[in-house]
Amino acid sequence: MIPVAVDILRLGICDVVLGSRIRTRSEAIQGGMPLYKYIANRILTYIQNLLLNAKLSEYHTGYRAYSKEVLTNINYNTNSDDFLFDNQVLSQIIYAGYEIAEVSCPAKYFKEGSSINFGRSITYGLGVLKVSVMHFLQRMGVGKFRIYE
Repeated sequence: MIPVAVDILRLGICDVVLGSRIRTRSEAIQGGMPLYKYIANRILTYIQNLLLNAKLSEYHTGYRAYSKEVLTNINYNTNSDDFLFDNQVLSQIIYAGYEIAEVSCPAKYFKEGSSINFGRSITYGLGVLKVSVMHFLQRMGVGKFRIYE
């Protein structure tokens, strides 16, 4: 995925490339994604697409590539230093109007790999909902949040 993402950015096709692990349920589950994570991913993604006025297949992937322009202009220093960081960055990118492309990538879960546990998944999910509501309020002109400055 990395060479494809770099080529997409280099050609100026978009500003951000995400690798989507959610092509089909069976593929994600066969790749080791726990069922509760798959379901939570689908629900959160649906809510986020509504509140952020976007159409992504997945917000929770770690497969990402950003253009230099995005990294220069997004106020990511105001974001969390935990799992929520990636979600805040995507919200900022969407709010700023940058183009996002998605490429398919396999889901690969294994014991030695870094993964969030169930308790922290709940905290992350609530944080995602908070960021999504903040984004919506900012977009509607009702709220003003530092991360979108």
